[in-house]
Amino acid sequence: MSEQVPVQTFVVGIDREAVLRRRGRVRAGLRQGAWVTAGIGALGIGIAVYALVAFQGSGMWPFMLLLVASMAPLVASSVLALRLVKEREQWFAANELQPVALRMSPKALELACEGASYAVMLPWASVRGFQQVKIFGQYVLELKLQPGVGATTAGVRGLDQPAVRAVVKPHPLLRPTGMFAVNALDQPIHVIDQALQHYSGGKTAMLR
Repeated sequence: MSEQVPVQTFVVGIDREAVLRRRGRVRAGLRQGAWVTAGIGALGIGIAVYALVAFQGSGMWPFMLLLVASMAPLVASSVLALRLVKEREQWFAANELQPVALRMSPKALELACEGASYAVMLPWASVRGFQQVKIFGQYVLELKLQPGVGATTAGVRGLDQPAVRAVVKPHPLLRPTGMFAVNALDQPIHVIDQALQHYSGGKTAMLR
């Protein structure tokens, strides 16, 4: 009777068609949100400028300047979102879709983030787990790190890549998009949860 060799890694693959559908939905959602936000910001700034010109000497200028200052971040977030969409599309066009979403081993969690030049490597002690949330009409997995973990944390690799920062720690003015679409993964959530707990020694799990 042959001796069984223990499995050293657990791999979660990606459904190509599901990923492409999610890309389209995220792209449309980001663009729509960016233009709506830009419209609100531009309208507010336009009203403030009109009031400054039309009611000179009325003492309203501090309030109008405050309105301009409050609308400027909305316009800035729209520009950032549209630039992010453009950069993602350029990267998608230049790179093949990776067949593996994440890989677990006794040492670390490895993530293949879209738009990143190389995989993210996270020691188990740096990861709290994944949380399932609904974004753009689809359930996705958001990565949750332990407090204080960053690109310079010992054993961590790849967190400093722009594409990773846009997903793991998104800009406060941008809507998060999540890391992996649940319906694009070839393993069910409860199996991924069991694997996380097994390979991390109970340190990491699906968060409720």
